Amino acid sequence: MPTAVLRIILATAACCAAGTVQAHPHVWVTAKAQIVYADGKVTGVRHAWSFDPEYSAFVTQGLDANKDGKLTPDELAALAATNTENLAEFGYFTKLKVAGKEQAFAEPKEPGMRMEGNALTLSFLLPLKVPATPGRGVAAMEIYDPTYFVSFAFAEGADAVTLAGAPQGCTATVTRPKGDAVKVADAKTGMSEAFFEALTAASNYGEQFANRVIVACP
Repeated sequence: MPTAVLRIILATAACCAAGTVQAHPHVWVTAKAQIVYADGKVTGVRHAWSFDPEYSAFVTQGLDANKDGKLTPDELAALAATNTENLAEFGYFTKLKVAGKEQAFAEPKEPGMRMEGNALTLSFLLPLKVPATPGRGVAAMEIYDPTYFVSFAFAEGADAVTLAGAPQGCTATVTRPKGDAVKVADAKTGMSEAFFEALTAASNYGEQFANRVIVACP
């Protein structure tokens, strides 16, 4: 199992929630993304990831500092910062190409967490090290966990992926993993936990479950 703090927390949450070893994935995330532009260039991605209720309940235990039965962004700030920092090991589960060139990310900014109902949402801004000019090319983004420990799925609705500051006429097209592929993954109960533990950030197993966005501009 990867050693990043986020991974340790997720693994513990899965064990506590289920009580027994499960087939992958262990954690489910409903994702929203905003691709950010400035002066015609792509400058970053703003993520908002809502975790499943079991993980949300476990990871927030003991964080209600004033014991009022509510978790505020201030009480969740330290957890948000730690988790965001440790996503670097897995490239923030995000790949972005602009005009065919893969982009490098700088350190994330504006980490935050909030509870909405029984779901914990992590948000952060993932800036590019160097703003990228699309030219006549497109911007293409993928979100997935290469080890398939975490299952990502874009939220339903038009706000699943949005553009901020993009040139007029730019449009985003979302492609979700095919339902049949997910069913096949869930059926692979014969795969041992050791198989998944051996996967790393360099693995391509989880790519088959990637959520994809293509942004085209006139």
